[in-house]
Parts: sequence; structure tokens; C-alpha cells
Amino acid sequence: MATVFGVSNFAVTTAASASSNEARTRTISLYRKFQKSVPEIMKIHEINMPTSAVRAKIREQFEQHRYVEDLQVRDVLLAKGQMEYQETMNVWKQNNHIMNYFANDEAEPKPATFLEKFYEGRS
Repeated sequence: MATVFGVSNFAVTTAASASSNEARTRTISLYRKFQKSVPEIMKIHEINMPTSAVRAKIREQFEQHRYVEDLQVRDVLLAKGQMEYQETMNVWKQNNHIMNYFANDEAEPKPATFLEKFYEGRS
């Protein structure tokens, strides 16, 4: 039996953090929500890779913004993260959107020198 989600499923109202500690708490909460949902995300989007790779990619995405200190920027990042979660869980994203996160991991290194580019056919 297929699960049907409404538009408001997983929706969270945006909020301004009063302190750095509150923003940190909200960030950890969102991170845990993503990590707990990995098996369901993999099932919904038919992702054929190890669970550990998906969890590591989620961690990497969060680590990119680890040292952001401006509360307003952190609030925007949290809102965007929550939207990503909602779009992923409501299957508003297609499989290729999910797999784009892994594209750089699987990509071959690009030729750097003129001769390497020439041999690849990209002078």
C-alpha cells in the first residue's frame, strides 16, 4: 500500500533563533531527523548504495556550514535544510536530484594540463 503525504507533511514554520545555542539545538535536531530517515529515503527513492554512504553524505552537507556564526545565516540554512527534508520525504525530488549529491564522488578527475585535455579530446 502506497503512502500518500499531504502538502503540510514534514512542514515546519521558519523561526529566528534567539541564541547561538538555540540554533545549534535546531541544527542537531534537523541532522538527527535526516539520519533517522535514511532507510526510508533509500527505499522511497530506490537508492542503490550503502546506507553508510548516504549517512556520510548527509554529514558532509552539514559539515560544510559548521563554522557559520551569523545567526541570520544559520536560520536561513536551517530553513533550506528543512525544505530539503520535506521535498525529499514527500517525493517532490526525483531520483536524479538525490543522486546529484553523489555525482562528485563518482566523477573521474578532469584533465589539468593541455596534453591531458588534448588526449581526452577537449583541447
